[in-house]
Amino acid sequence: MTSIQWTEQTWNPTTGCDRISPGCRNCYALTMAKRLKGMGQAKYQNDGDSRTSGPGFALTVHTDVLTEPLRWKKPRKVFVNSMSDLFHARVPREFLARVFAVMAATPQHTYQILTKRPERAARILTDLCICGRGCVPGHHFRSEMEWAATPHSPTYVPGLKHGIYHRSAWPLPNVWIGTSIESAQYVRRANALRQTPAAVRFISAEPLLGSLNDLSLTAIDWLIIGGESGPGARPLEPWWIADLIHQARQTGAAPFVKQMGSVWARNTFADGKSVAAWGDTKGGHPAYWPAPLRVREYPTAPAAADV
Repeated sequence: MTSIQWTEQTWNPTTGCDRISPGCRNCYALTMAKRLKGMGQAKYQNDGDSRTSGPGFALTVHTDVLTEPLRWKKPRKVFVNSMSDLFHARVPREFLARVFAVMAATPQHTYQILTKRPERAARILTDLCICGRGCVPGHHFRSEMEWAATPHSPTYVPGLKHGIYHRSAWPLPNVWIGTSIESAQYVRRANALRQTPAAVRFISAEPLLGSLNDLSLTAIDWLIIGGESGPGARPLEPWWIADLIHQARQTGAAPFVKQMGSVWARNTFADGKSVAAWGDTKGGHPAYWPAPLRVREYPTAPAAADV
């Protein structure tokens, strides 16, 4: 299980990443990986480049984790790669196909993928035909997914049943894909996300580091908003959130305010009121937020299938 407010379960078929923008500066996963390495956790023993990564945080694929969702009987929302970025350049395409094959084989679950690399997601999942036979977009990637469900294949995922290509719609109706946008400098990521086939497209404006007036929410279904928490947290202005909620209302995106952040909490409760009295250091309990910001909605999405 997980304490992340907008999901119910995490699944990390890859771990590790590299910082690529200011939103990565205080990456919680990098800090946690260092701690897990020190504890001897097997998944976190590969060190990344100190300039962009850190101890235990080198991009690493874990084939032994691929079958985990096959054992989860109760439907749940699953955050894919809370400790990595599934579309990192060093995640092999064939491994991505195996991950998607598992998601296709477990339609009772809803998978939430968040990336700072939506350009690669769009390129791979759109997968325009290059063989000259006029294949529909996504055909080649879906064929690789089918190969991952074929027992004699070198990429076979144990437990998958042949026929995924024909049993599954495209894009997969139980897969949500989102991108992180922390400041106006990175609103271009939304354009790449709009080119990505997904049942639900979402944006995580967390940590929100500035106003996103130039962000277009056209064709975006869900907007997560949050301030930064932890050591070195940067400030958040409540009007940045209010403006995003307004934009969401104008376009039909569902807004979900996750947290107000440590700086807002310290500034708001500087009178010495105890943490226990008002909530945690991530920004306090929503009951203490400005009323217009107490919004936690989910997008309308295709219903999860029964199996």
